[in-house]
Amino acid sequence: MIVPDWPAPPRVRAFVTTRDFGDLADEAVRRRLRAALPGEPQWLKQVHGKRVIDLDTDVEREADAALTRKSRTVCVVKAADCMPVLFTDEAGTTVAAAHAGWRGLAGGVLEATVDAMGVPPRNIVAWLGPAIGPRVYEVGEDVYCAFSKYPDALAPARPGHWLLDLYAIAREKLRGLKAVTGGGFCTYTERERFFSYRRDRSGARLAAFVWLA
Repeated sequence: MIVPDWPAPPRVRAFVTTRDFGDLADEAVRRRLRAALPGEPQWLKQVHGKRVIDLDTDVEREADAALTRKSRTVCVVKAADCMPVLFTDEAGTTVAAAHAGWRGLAGGVLEATVDAMGVPPRNIVAWLGPAIGPRVYEVGEDVYCAFSKYPDALAPARPGHWLLDLYAIAREKLRGLKAVTGGGFCTYTERERFFSYRRDRSGARLAAFVWLA
């Protein structure tokens, strides 16, 4: 597991699984997860969108971000190259988790999560979890067009292709928060540590969890 290095208050707990923890599709892995958590993780049906649900009130689970203000309710997102982003306010009243691939980033899932928390952005801290890194994430013209206003996050690769820095875009979109930490991982190149859909073309995923104790 990776425990986020972020300035979260003591009652906020979080971790991300790695390849060593195992494939989430394995029942034994799910049992180990349950033993490490204070309650059942609230799995989402992720669709690469920007919808944020409130786990305290919403029944629907088709979304790419979730928040809670209740103790022992576990927010979770899955990823395997897309970026999991965890949030809390500095008072420890609200936590959230978002799934941010390029479509979610372009669509505004991070901004929507901050808005849904109902806390001034200057009081929110975020942690950027493991995602495909900027040295290997090659994208085409459609993705380039989606992020052309972030030129520092794009580098030319071969003709018609660019390298995209998901972390740089997330930091820009979260500008104004109290703190944004994390990043610096690469699910694609750190083969022994992370699952990567682009590298392996498998259904294995890591999971990022956050909750209030």
